[in-house]
Amino acid sequence: MSRRLADNEVKADILHRLLRRGCWGARYFPVETLVRWMGRKIDRDGKRVRRLIKQMVKEEYLLIHKGGKTISLNPTKRIEIIQYIKRFIK
Repeated sequence: MSRRLADNEVKADILHRLLRRGCWGARYFPVETLVRWMGRKIDRDGKRVRRLIKQMVKEEYLLIHKGGKTISLNPTKRIEIIQYIKRFIK
């Protein structure tokens, strides 16, 4: 059952999932798994999730590993990431 979430809410949810798993810096998480989990929750089946992940990489919230197959949270932006999550996840 998918529902319509704003882009900011989806980004915050992605960051929150990585935060809960402790994926900072060298501890990374597979992009395909994240897209599959999030694709079930929101509309457009993963295309939107991939686009938002690319945006967060450009904003330097996420780091890419293994040729783009895995991602992790950027430890230098720890405070900003936590504030972003608190702002959009209630």
